[in-house]
Amino acid sequence: MTASPTAAEPGAGRRWTIVGLLATALFINYVDRGTVPTAAHLIQDDLGFSAQQLGLLMSAFFWCYAPLQPVVGWLADRFGAQRVLGAGLALWACATMLVGVVYSFGALLALRVLLGVGESVGFPSVSNLLARVVPVRSLGLANGVVAFGYMFGPAIGSLVGGLLMATYGWRSAFWVFGALSLLWLLPWSRVRIPARPVATAAGAPAADGPPFRALLVRRELWGTSLGLFSVNYAFYFTLTWLPFYVVREHGFSTSEMARFTFLAYCVHAASGLIAGWLIDRAVARPERASLAYKSVMGLTHVGFVGCMVCIALAPAPWALGAVFAYQVLDGANSPGVFAIPQILAGPGAAGRWVGIQNGIGNLAGIVAPALTGLLVERSGHFTSAFLVAAFVSLLGMVGWVSMIPRVAPISWPVRGVPDAPVAGSSPSVA
Repeated sequence: MTASPTAAEPGAGRRWTIVGLLATALFINYVDRGTVPTAAHLIQDDLGFSAQQLGLLMSAFFWCYAPLQPVVGWLADRFGAQRVLGAGLALWACATMLVGVVYSFGALLALRVLLGVGESVGFPSVSNLLARVVPVRSLGLANGVVAFGYMFGPAIGSLVGGLLMATYGWRSAFWVFGALSLLWLLPWSRVRIPARPVATAAGAPAADGPPFRALLVRRELWGTSLGLFSVNYAFYFTLTWLPFYVVREHGFSTSEMARFTFLAYCVHAASGLIAGWLIDRAVARPERASLAYKSVMGLTHVGFVGCMVCIALAPAPWALGAVFAYQVLDGANSPGVFAIPQILAGPGAAGRWVGIQNGIGNLAGIVAPALTGLLVERSGHFTSAFLVAAFVSLLGMVGWVSMIPRVAPISWPVRGVPDAPVAGSSPSVA
């Protein structure tokens, strides 16, 4: 039986309601994951943890978060991303609240790991759902809206969390953020995802996605994974060390640091939203997607290299200006990070593709903060750390530009018919 048009492609109002809820979920994701870094100095004063223990708490989030990404992507594609996302959010919200009642290092460490398990569902599930409900012509803006959510999360989390902690103690922020996170499940339970995805570029619905082995042999998958690792290295480097950098290298007070980082994160989020809108204007026809997305990714990575070198070597006013220039460029880069794999993989494989991509890309969350700490400890300055970030940014151009010949839906073989491509998808370039 042929699905009705409304079943295959939700109306614009319904579609953007879903996009808004997905952006809110990732906003919550980043608020909750950033609460421990915001409270780190207060936790240390209250519970007497060493700096090494605090470092373990910071990195423990990624121990399961990164390796679980491919598993969660498979679950989202196989059992439904809507259910997987709801279950993961409930788990990470409960883990956040429980941090406010424990006292031992072991319990806090376990809850940070559990938070990583819950939050691992975020990007694979969101990518699966966007690929299902948003046509290619609107993926730039949809991913820009979602990017605004997860990039605005650190700004609000640090500001509101800091105020709560200063007034009511550090535990209060975990109770409030965890409880408010659970409220998201109420509107999400009313969402109805269409049984069939929106039409592909050629007008036919995508078939069931390929097995994992078919994804793993695609050069494009390893290109997006390398590209995300490059993006995330600079992102996690600045997210974890920017407050310390402006205090130690430029003599900012705590209040000046808070205002500076809040403004930087706001610029970051606004840039992602605007870039998504502009990309959609350029991608009026799906065949323009490849040039538009690859141009943005290549140019922003060139800009990353310049910003990191400037921060490392230029005088203070130029270095601080380059911090904001980096936020603008990283925001502009963000819609393509997930729109590209959503286009390449299609609705049947977007969850698994982004799961593998995120699993590799989020290894940067383990490497960047730790390597930066080592370099700063040995040199006493951030110069070498920013130069390393500049080098890693060069790798992103290889991933996004050289390893992805064309941003267009891949022709996956129909299962059981090895040589038959999925109807409606354009041939891939090997």
